[in-house]
Formats: sequence, structure tokens, C-alpha cells
Amino acid sequence: MSQDRFYYFDNNATTRVAPEVADAMIPFLRDGWANPSSAYRIANEVHKAVENARAQAATLIKADPKEVIFTSCGTESNNAAIHSALVTQPGKRHVITTSVEHSANINYAEFLRRQGYEVTLLPVESDGSLDIHLLEKSIRPDTAIVSAMLANNETGVLFPIEEIAALCRSKGVLCHTDAVQTPGKLDLDVKSLGVDFLSLSAHKIYAPKGIGLLYVKRRTRFQPYVIGGHQERGRRGGTENVPHIIGFGKAAELACHHFKSEYARVRKLRDRLEQEILRQIPNTFVNGDRENRLPNTSNIAFEFVEAEAVLMLLDQVGICASSGSACTTGSLDPSHVLMAMGLTPMRARGCVRFSLGIYNTDEDVDYLIRHLPPIIQKLRDISPLNPSHPDNQNYDVESARAKHEQDLAEAARKQDEQAISA
Repeated sequence: MSQDRFYYFDNNATTRVAPEVADAMIPFLRDGWANPSSAYRIANEVHKAVENARAQAATLIKADPKEVIFTSCGTESNNAAIHSALVTQPGKRHVITTSVEHSANINYAEFLRRQGYEVTLLPVESDGSLDIHLLEKSIRPDTAIVSAMLANNETGVLFPIEEIAALCRSKGVLCHTDAVQTPGKLDLDVKSLGVDFLSLSAHKIYAPKGIGLLYVKRRTRFQPYVIGGHQERGRRGGTENVPHIIGFGKAAELACHHFKSEYARVRKLRDRLEQEILRQIPNTFVNGDRENRLPNTSNIAFEFVEAEAVLMLLDQVGICASSGSACTTGSLDPSHVLMAMGLTPMRARGCVRFSLGIYNTDEDVDYLIRHLPPIIQKLRDISPLNPSHPDNQNYDVESARAKHEQDLAEAARKQDEQAISA
């Protein structure tokens, strides 16, 4: 169907660029195009603008601007922090992270394993929380770094980073947190958190994609991940992405002054959406801790349906949501986050994430509530897994689920074979 408007509930994947951010960037696409590392006057003006943006980004996390390194994205920032911890401590070859991290950490951990490093993936509880005592037991004399996200991108569940960082300090271990999902939603203070490294990505706070930052605590040894020129005080080579840096700075300024108050409103929208879904649609469950989570995120399991089918029908009426991280879209595997929380593969494949942002309205929520219940009912009416289906009076749900799992596993195997042959 033709759709004049779409209703966006996938802000954890990315956010629209704020008009104020776009306006701040345009002069550096048209006129302020000089290389900030050059010596002449027009380049010096660009350099000053970059440093002003650095100060704006530093203010967002209450850091010193000299502690901020601009990168290309959150993934690079995560990789750079862990890389530096290992390179600057060659005698330490053990890394600890969690089983629910973003793929930037999970896949980098697997890469490190193949290079001969040892990696511990900490499990989580059924509500997505982390057992700090298990972390303490996992730290070894050769542990170089603990990397744990501040807020989970799929469930919004928060980890106790202050406690984790304090534990790491007591053990002489570096601490990194992926805080990509948190700015503008929670108050960020790197001094209170006590971490050595912190990652952010601008496209989560209404700035463009392709720009991120890594906070490196003063006096923390750091080995550059990208080797090149003297840019970023010698900590990341490559000519600066000036327009995007300016956009990041403006978005950070807005988050400090305006967006924080907006999230009280966003929380109310999220809570109303969640309550109506649970009230109107039976056999639905919220994944993760209901209290200790981001104010904008709701991850809901819908029994007897596949999330991809739900998302396809939502898209047909102009509603954008997701079944997990955008970085894993297209995979046949269930969410590693939900599986780590103990969900069965079947239930994990029936989960949809709704993540709201500052541009969502009551009208958006009303529209979603109006369309979602009939979509779920339509899919359940034809689902072979629905025990109330008329054809399933003698239906063995567990056997059907097992058969469905086998079919999906076979499809995944064929997909892997095709990938290898390609």
C-alpha cells in the first residue's frame, strides 16, 4: 500500500537526524571544507569548529575534551578499547565480556580467540541482569580488560557499571563500557562511572551515521587502533570527518539541554504502549527487567508467531520496529541476547523490540496499538504452533516446536553452505 507517513519505533537501531544537527553540518559541506590539519586561516577556523564539537561531546559525558577521540562508529570504539588494553599489556591475554553484548564485542571476542587469546563470556540471569560476584570470580591475574555494556540494545536492561568499574580498579584491570544506547536517555558521568574507556555513536542521538567517540581516561595508556597521521592528538590516524563531527557536537549539545527532559515523556509513551499490548494481546511477555532498563525500550515476546512475519505486516501499514539488533538483521539464528537470558529458540524468534525516541507522539502509539492486535491474531489463526487453532485439537505443541526448530536449523545450515560456496 502507498504510505504517506511511517510510524517509527526502532530508535535503538538509529535515529533521524535532528534539523538543528543538519543545519549545523551544512556550512561544513559547502564552505568549511578545508583540512583542519592545514596551516592557513580557513583551515584553522575548521580546526576550531572541530575542537568546539569535541568540547560539546565531552560535556555530554562530563569528560575533559582531551579525553575524547572521534572515531567512525561505536564498533570501532569498542574494538579500539579492547585492542589497546591488550597491546599495552602484552603479558595479559585474557578478556572478559558478557554474553549479551553487541555483535561488535561478541564477534571481536571470537576474533581474539582465533588469535590465541582467552575470552570469558559472562552469562546473565533470566531478567538480563549480571551477577557481579560471578564477574569477580572470573577476573584473573592475566585479565587485561573487562568490557560490559551500560545498556542492552535489545532489552534496554542496565548493567551496574559503577560497581563493575570499582571491582576492576581493585583488581588492577582496565574497564570499558559500550554506552552507545544511553546518551540523552540517562545522565552520563564518566567520573562517577569510573571506567577507563567508554564508547558512543552519534547516530543514536539524532546525528548522522559514520561518527562515534571513544573516551579514554586521562593517564590510561592507549595504543591507536587506526595508525596514520597525527590527528586526534596522535590517537587515531585519518583526516577528520568534519561535517559529521560538527553534527555530533550539536547533537550532544541538544541532548544536554533538551533531550533529557524529553525522556520523561518518552517513558510514559513506552509504558502506555507496553501496557496496552499486554492488556489486548494474550500470551505476550516483556523480556528483561521491567524497572532497571532504558526509558524508551520494550522487548515483547508474542507466543505462536514469528517476529519476522509480524514485522512484515507492520511494515505494510507503515510501522517500523525490529526483532533485535540491526547488525544481525537477515540472520536465521534467534537473538543471542534472548537466548542468553534463557528463552527457548521458539520464543526468542517471536520477540519484537519497540524503541521510542523524542519524535514519537501519542498518535504514533495509538496507531501501533490499533494495528498490532489484529496482526498478531491474523498470524496466530494460521500458525501451526497455535494449540487453539481448529485443526490442532489433538495438537502436540512440543512436538510441533521441535519440528519447527529442526526446519529452521536445516534452513540455517543451507544458508551457511551457500555463504561458504559463495
